[in-house]
Amino acid sequence: MSDVSQAFAEIKRGAEEILLEDELLEKLKEGKPLKIKAGFDPTAPDLHLGHTVLINKLRQFQQQGHEVIFLIGDFTGMIGDPTGKNVTRKPLTKEDVLANAETYKEQVFKILDPEKTRVEFNSTWMEKLGAAGMLKLASRQTVARMMERDDFKKRYAGGQSIAIHEFMYPLVQGWDSVALESDVELGGTDQKFNLLMGRELQKGEGQRPQTVLMMPLLEGLDGVQKMSKSLGNYIGITESPSDMFGKIMSISDDLMWRYYQLLSFKPLEEIEGFKKQVDEGANPRDVKIALAKEIIERFHDQASAEAAHQEFINRFQKGAIPDEMPEFTFETNGEGMAIANLLKEAGLVGSTSEALRMIKQGAAKIEGEKVTDNKLQVAVGSEAVYQVGKRKFARVTVK
Repeated sequence: MSDVSQAFAEIKRGAEEILLEDELLEKLKEGKPLKIKAGFDPTAPDLHLGHTVLINKLRQFQQQGHEVIFLIGDFTGMIGDPTGKNVTRKPLTKEDVLANAETYKEQVFKILDPEKTRVEFNSTWMEKLGAAGMLKLASRQTVARMMERDDFKKRYAGGQSIAIHEFMYPLVQGWDSVALESDVELGGTDQKFNLLMGRELQKGEGQRPQTVLMMPLLEGLDGVQKMSKSLGNYIGITESPSDMFGKIMSISDDLMWRYYQLLSFKPLEEIEGFKKQVDEGANPRDVKIALAKEIIERFHDQASAEAAHQEFINRFQKGAIPDEMPEFTFETNGEGMAIANLLKEAGLVGSTSEALRMIKQGAAKIEGEKVTDNKLQVAVGSEAVYQVGKRKFARVTVK
């Protein structure tokens, strides 16, 4: 396999769609460093692993010698990205945007080489464009074209308002590509309309259009919905090593391979070797441990990864109970409390039906012993540590 073919295979790793593949291959064959752009609106001060999928892909391009442009959308952040939203997003203040941007830079440099990363703010050229320039930019597209965007179409059909300034967002993102003369732009699959807008505007300015590379949206810990802080299924990159380790170990074995594909820096051949070992009878838990340690080492250090691993062994594999956990006291008027209700009220499960399911699966414990009776009535005066799964504990007193 030629060097270009190997580089292309690595770039395609985990990618959902490349528009156009042949075009990107031709650019790589030219042997010149390409300008690789990815934009991030600093709408929150911290990142989770879902955000890093794009940053990991930037790192691959960077390691191949291309120029990586980490674009902070301080101007677009003040518009508010409507992508995937069913309501107008509240714009941020300039102060909020700049404060969040600083924390973004600190976090992304745990993945990217700061010496080889070009950080840009799109206010640099957008503020120079001025009111007349913005009007000229707005004239480049029609309302009908904007309404082709799925989220706009759904909001209009549902009778929900669309603010005029939201139509500017794709145009501003596209103009960023013109200003930077980008060769490749990365984005999530939900950004397709905006990414293609960059190609259109570049063509209109006589530039060679950028290739668009879309990465999938990483599933959260539940393996179903995309990773999101609002859904509580995320792993923050600033979380403690022990929390990161526990969360990664809680994902399903199937989801583990998805995380390897999108989050690991290990060569594809090594990951295929892991899969072969599991197929031949190796415990997938050991492969998951390797993934957890790799990610923790990236955002903390090797010593922290080893310590988190040892803590996990002590707490879960040896059945140890953590020193700190939520504590509850339930008043029952002397009647005691049904085990399913207790687990729900202690926040260990979301519902009594889930509690019964966990008991049936052997995932509910009292003082480390499995609960076998789903009709158990916890007696008045009892105080014990209740556990569901590997990570959820609560100390409960029944009165």
